Amino acid sequence: MPDTHLLELDNVSKYFGNIIALQNITTSVNAGEVTCTLGDNGAGKSTFIKILAGVHPYDAGRFLMEGKETKFSSPREAKAAGIATVYQDLAMAPLMSIWRNFWLGSEPTTGWGPLRRLDVRKAKKIAIDEMRKMGIDVRDPEQPVGTLSGGERQSVAISRAVYFGAKVLILDEPTAALGVKQSGVVLRYIVAARDRGLGVIFITHNPHHAYPVGDRFLILKRGQSLGNFAKSEITRDELTQLMAGGAELEALAHEIETVVAPEDVEEMTGPG
Repeated sequence: MPDTHLLELDNVSKYFGNIIALQNITTSVNAGEVTCTLGDNGAGKSTFIKILAGVHPYDAGRFLMEGKETKFSSPREAKAAGIATVYQDLAMAPLMSIWRNFWLGSEPTTGWGPLRRLDVRKAKKIAIDEMRKMGIDVRDPEQPVGTLSGGERQSVAISRAVYFGAKVLILDEPTAALGVKQSGVVLRYIVAARDRGLGVIFITHNPHHAYPVGDRFLILKRGQSLGNFAKSEITRDELTQLMAGGAELEALAHEIETVVAPEDVEEMTGPG
């Protein structure tokens, strides 16, 4: 464990008027580790992301980047500091090619002055090489990115962030709209980013996706922290129980049992 965290939140809070969006949130991110932030809709995950990404300033607590207290005034500042955020919509142009989506206006050029032009060969080669490092073999860099699977589009966004110097990679619900197989593909990309030395923040509502790849788990509910655990401090079942609401889940199960009698269930489902 490094002496200085790559990124650290210490009792960070955010208010919108009288509304408490986040209160006293504490967690840390280290290079080469995955910090999973879990919570259902309305838990505060979006506000958490936006504070890290420089969209919203925090109102209380401390936010440290490599040991230095930081308050970003814009997403540009956060990006310049090495924080890259991959949102659910991926910010891609579906009709544009894979390699153009990889660069998105930052393409390499060759020549000088009025003779300067886009270095297409170099741009394609770098895009292919970087995606290969993430474990995906691009057959045709001219292929429209909209024809890729959800997992493959995630790989384009992740490899782009890594290439442009990200130290911290924030992934906003990258598996939310994917099936089982494609979710597994994205989880492999998360591991690949971690293994390349990035600090990864994996935002998700699914503990079954989080636990296999996570090193630390922050659980949010209605803007409050239910706990900040190292993997050695919590089991998958305990994580799932916290996410599900424990006592609330038991109360719901009891309510269902009182509404649906056992004989009714057997009548609906058939014997055995």
